Amino acid sequence: MGRAIKLIGYLCFLMALYSCKETKEQQISRLIHEWEGRTIVYPADMTFNVLGKDSAGYSFPQNEYTIMTYVDSVGCTSCKLQLPTWKYFISMVDTMANGKVSFLFAFHPKNKNEISFLLKRFLYPVFIDEKGGFDALNHFPSDVNFQTFLLDSQNRVIAIGNPVHNKKVRDLYLQIIAGQQTGVATSSQTKVVLDKNLDEMGDFDWKTPRTATFSLRNLGNHLLIIEDINASCGCTSVAYSKEPVSPGKSADIQVTYRAEHPEHFEKTITVYCNTPTSPIRLKIRGNAVDKEN
Repeated sequence: MGRAIKLIGYLCFLMALYSCKETKEQQISRLIHEWEGRTIVYPADMTFNVLGKDSAGYSFPQNEYTIMTYVDSVGCTSCKLQLPTWKYFISMVDTMANGKVSFLFAFHPKNKNEISFLLKRFLYPVFIDEKGGFDALNHFPSDVNFQTFLLDSQNRVIAIGNPVHNKKVRDLYLQIIAGQQTGVATSSQTKVVLDKNLDEMGDFDWKTPRTATFSLRNLGNHLLIIEDINASCGCTSVAYSKEPVSPGKSADIQVTYRAEHPEHFEKTITVYCNTPTSPIRLKIRGNAVDKEN
């Protein structure tokens, strides 16, 4: 019953976050009910990669909870991985949960050498699912937002959703792990205005990073608190002051894009703050070109 209540509450979260059409709501509802209480099945021959190298003999620990994420080979790999954000989230969980949560990363890469390079500075063991056997056993959802699971000690699904892509999903995971049944307290709301919500970066050499600055002005009577900022891609980084912003003052958000190769791009940055319009979405758009050709 307790798990069902948590999942019903989670469904309400997802409806608010992702719904724009009835068909999308139906899809979310179907996924929740399909995965509720389902047991994740692991391949018999799992081998792990640590710091970009195969690690023979590694045994995955069993804890009270496991957060398992599966990343397939479709699309931008680093955008899906979000490894720096995962490191931050893991440190947050470790501090709060005192070792009762394990993390399992399973990647199905189109190029093992590419994934090994990306993982060279990642301290946590990763299961490289080269042949897609893990997915074949479980038939994970195709949507990257639903390829991450909070599991109990028996590998049963308690909640589904990616905590590094969405702050409310992250908060839900933390609440369940901490044994809390109520929502996270929110600060007093204020009003803000943006100087722009889209920055056109134009054409530039793909080897040279480009930075856009967005200004968020506090027009309300309370402090503006930027709770979190998520980028839609690992090639996009964000810098901002975490200090509260007084009424009448502004907060600058610097968004830097580092292209992995020549490409047209449009990236979304999601800002979570104590305003009625939160989350606020910013965009950068441009064309990273190879100027040597």
